[in-house]
Amino acid sequence: MIERHETAQRMSKIVKHNGTVYLCGQVGAGDSVTEQTQDCLARVDALLTQAGSSRDQILQAIIWVADMADFAEMNAVWDAWVPEGHAPVRACGEARLARPDLKVEVIVTAAYA
Repeated sequence: MIERHETAQRMSKIVKHNGTVYLCGQVGAGDSVTEQTQDCLARVDALLTQAGSSRDQILQAIIWVADMADFAEMNAVWDAWVPEGHAPVRACGEARLARPDLKVEVIVTAAYA
């Protein structure tokens, strides 16, 4: 069975299937990479909670940054956010994001009970 949550015409924010939860890409508010990363990870936290999951159940994260020069700044926030011993597999690349003011987008796949 596939469960879709917060579904609109274009996408669902959460899709659950067979013990796995898939979150749509999350972006954050703020002027700096630090602020945007903190906000988007807070949004990930909220969606994981809504889906019955948590940070320590993240299986994979895909991170897009608008400029790889911001990689270290984003990683400082990420490293403080990921629970020790529960780092997921991860990829990070540079991409043009949906709006020019966006600096970071995070896509997460996690397990849930």
